[in-house]
Amino acid sequence: HELAQRESRIGVSVLCPGFVSTRITDSERNRPDDLKNDPDQVKQSPEYEARIEKRRQAVQAGMSPDQVADDVFKAVRDDKFYILTHPEMTKPPVRTRMEAILQERNPSPPARSNG
Repeated sequence: HELAQRESRIGVSVLCPGFVSTRITDSERNRPDDLKNDPDQVKQSPEYEARIEKRRQAVQAGMSPDQVADDVFKAVRDDKFYILTHPEMTKPPVRTRMEAILQERNPSPPARSNG
């Protein structure tokens, strides 16, 4: 908001996306061959693999990139600073963190993701 104080014509927004249907879970495809991990050295537990698969499915079922783009353009036009694509997912942990800060509690380790 320093830009607003300076009456700048430039604005800033923060995009906090939830699951968006992209190929981010397949990002290994972009890694150069000489930097790829040896598959035999990175085998994970069945529980870990199940979590990864659940996350992959959530991403595939997520909001379309076109919808995210539409939401971003609308938020920028409306001069919104925070752009939450999935407020039902984003707001509860933010609220919990803010309450802990206001109560001066030490941070706790992040919860393990089920997805």
